[in-house]
Amino acid sequence: MRSSLPAPEPRASRRALLGAAAAGAALAAVHVRTWAAQDAAAEALLRQGGVVAAFRHSLAPGTFDPPGFRLDDCRTQRNLSEEGRAQARSVGRWFRQRQLRPDKVLSSPWCRCVDSATQAFGSPPEVWAALGSPHGRPETAGAQHLRELRAALSAASARSGSFEVWFTHMFVLSELAGVNTGSGEALILRAGPDGRAEVLARLVIP
Repeated sequence: MRSSLPAPEPRASRRALLGAAAAGAALAAVHVRTWAAQDAAAEALLRQGGVVAAFRHSLAPGTFDPPGFRLDDCRTQRNLSEEGRAQARSVGRWFRQRQLRPDKVLSSPWCRCVDSATQAFGSPPEVWAALGSPHGRPETAGAQHLRELRAALSAASARSGSFEVWFTHMFVLSELAGVNTGSGEALILRAGPDGRAEVLARLVIP
């Protein structure tokens, strides 16, 4: 009589399992080396100065602000989560552990950017409208802000031995530097010969 039980699934050989584990470990090691190299490059550039560490604000779940939000009322905006606040504090620890002190800490007026800066560096930043989100604003205002950002980056790039930290939004960084960023990620920027932003390194602080 033929059995109705399903045939047992083939078992992976010990060699295959060990091979998969080794491959996973090798990939993890590559990621660690890559992160360490980026970390070291960012630190060296900040010590040298003449750069800006431009952060996208820390984790704030969602995409856009609710309709009718107001800049003077954080309750109407999309704000940092607990994970986002912890992420911002990690940014501050990274700088303190390396005794890296920014010459200026500037922030978008949006609460999630101000809170990221405050959680990281312990005091409210200098609020600067040019770092604000372009959404809900005329394109001409966005273009004017971009000109202001490039001018400020050029000025910071001319000051060797010091650096600035900016907290802003994904869309602002995309317009300024032409790349996408994750929540809490920084681009180490310097003004190129044409005045446009050059990305020298990326910094992701775990």
